[in-house]
Amino acid sequence: MSQLSQPTVLVVEDEAELRQIIAESLEARGFAVAQALDAADARSRLEGFAYDGLVVDLRLPDADGMDVLDAALARYPEIRAVVITGWGGVEEAVKAIKRGAIDFLIKPFQLTQLAQVLHTGINERRLQQENAELRAQLHDRFSFASVIGQSAPMQHVFSSLELVSPMNSTVLIHGETGTGKELIARTIHYNSPRRDHHFVAFNAAAIPEGLAEAELFGHVKGAFTGASSARVGRFELAHKGTLFIDEVSSMTLALQAKLLRALQEREVERVGESRPFKFDIRVVAATNVDLRKLVKDGTFREDLFYRLNVVPITLPPLRSRREDIALLANHFVQKSCKGNGIPSRALNQAALRVLMDYPWPGNIRQLENAIEHAVAVSGLDREIGPHMLPEDVRSPGRSAMLAPVTIPDEGLDFSAVMTQLERELITRGLEKTGGNKRQAARLLNLSRTTLIDKLQRLGGVVDSSAA
Repeated sequence: MSQLSQPTVLVVEDEAELRQIIAESLEARGFAVAQALDAADARSRLEGFAYDGLVVDLRLPDADGMDVLDAALARYPEIRAVVITGWGGVEEAVKAIKRGAIDFLIKPFQLTQLAQVLHTGINERRLQQENAELRAQLHDRFSFASVIGQSAPMQHVFSSLELVSPMNSTVLIHGETGTGKELIARTIHYNSPRRDHHFVAFNAAAIPEGLAEAELFGHVKGAFTGASSARVGRFELAHKGTLFIDEVSSMTLALQAKLLRALQEREVERVGESRPFKFDIRVVAATNVDLRKLVKDGTFREDLFYRLNVVPITLPPLRSRREDIALLANHFVQKSCKGNGIPSRALNQAALRVLMDYPWPGNIRQLENAIEHAVAVSGLDREIGPHMLPEDVRSPGRSAMLAPVTIPDEGLDFSAVMTQLERELITRGLEKTGGNKRQAARLLNLSRTTLIDKLQRLGGVVDSSAA
């Protein structure tokens, strides 16, 4: 739409009284209106101003109204034009539409109808432009260039992205927590033929087990307690686009079976409904644990693993791509400064050395948070030094996971100490996950059954109904 606060329309009509009536009617309905009495006047006005809309009479004293339509569209392809006439029929209407008009009205017509047609046409154009701008922004944000890294492991990732993005193949992304799995999934989507359709994310670990099926497949009203209205599932939302299933290893075996069936049949049924919905989606899954190990442990279906692992992409941890730390850190500094509306800052060499020496167990996500902290405490300083970094980054020894074990002169009971250490680790894992054994096992890189066996051996109370 134009830069003016009102949509602008040029009315081209040789009957002065009718032209004035049309103009006043449109102005009363929110348009800014200019008038032209013939084709020459219309062309002159079009040369000097980009109108949002055009109303043109089919018969003008010096030319055919179609000629004015053609001239307007040649100069402004997005202009919304309505042709009006006191004579004519289907043949003339078809010609006008084929040549780019959005409607053809025969006199006498309802003035409200003309205003409605123009409003609808101009608003549709505005939405199309905004959507195109948004798609362009998303493409820039999730272009291959947005994935930062020059290290050899990342070059391998880039090569895989370039090959797999244009395809429809299912992708399984493996990487530790914080390595950027969702960014890679979005990059695949926005560089694929499905980029103009939805990218829908589903985090299997973040949704309670009892609701996961309804979230994924949808449900009808009354399907279960609390289902007060129908809900569209993620599969339906992602139709023609991409469905990203994060933390896929967190799914129960029962939900895995239903996911496998959906992927095989390319259809889903809402919970409480027997009518299937055929979908056309691309699936990208992600995991931070080794699914092959879970298959051996019996906690992940082998057939589902092979269905998901068509094109595997492994994201390296930050500690194995140290040459990328400076690039990422400087990028996050500028991102944080821009996001907070403050002048640009720079990391000094000492701060970069600290960042490159740190092991980054939380990977890129932890690095970004550390930089956000440094920018926040930098005050008016334009240079970020080591003292501005979080304490656990600049002095990692002080935040060791467990207190060091002291060996007394008389010695110690090795088995007892190891048992206590094991108990401490499992206790902390359960505390971190609110008692969820499945998630605690994933944090400790154990299978759920192994964790429960250890709890029983250590004297822990196991609730068989717990996750």
